[in-house]
Amino acid sequence: MAGYDDETVSADRRGVEPPRPRIDAARLWAGGAACAVVAALIGLVGVLVIRAVFNVAFAGSHEAGVFGDYSTAVLCALAALAAIAATGLAHLLVLSTPRPLAYLGWIIGLVTAAAVVTPFLSSRPIGVSLAQALIYLAIGLAIGSLVPGAAASAMRSSRQRYEAGPGPSGTWPQ
Repeated sequence: MAGYDDETVSADRRGVEPPRPRIDAARLWAGGAACAVVAALIGLVGVLVIRAVFNVAFAGSHEAGVFGDYSTAVLCALAALAAIAATGLAHLLVLSTPRPLAYLGWIIGLVTAAAVVTPFLSSRPIGVSLAQALIYLAIGLAIGSLVPGAAASAMRSSRQRYEAGPGPSGTWPQ
């Protein structure tokens, strides 16, 4: 519209195109790896609390001990894998969509809701289903807060380079 300048027009007038959306991938994936460790530990601590404190036979029979059976390791591995998958999704959304963190939040929230409901679809005792759902909820909340935070941080560090503008040679910092 006549009389209104936006940043795109100003950038074009300087003869320098602004860079495409960027993300500090190393920072994002380091945050995703840390989130994977946290998610796995939430699964482990959740099983310990449910079995030792509440005496619910989740992840194996009562005779399996405080850590349960192999399903505890499977839970921890799947929690870590979910965090890595969320990090990959965050990376893809940042590069391809407007408002990527809004979409990421909705996707993680809906997947968490589905995971929380699924234990109640089995014929297991309600205590076991409730314990499983609470562990899934805690894992989902951790992933839903840590991965978007890592993505925002990775986007912010790239934006700071953009706002600094092109260097003396007219090129954008990498």
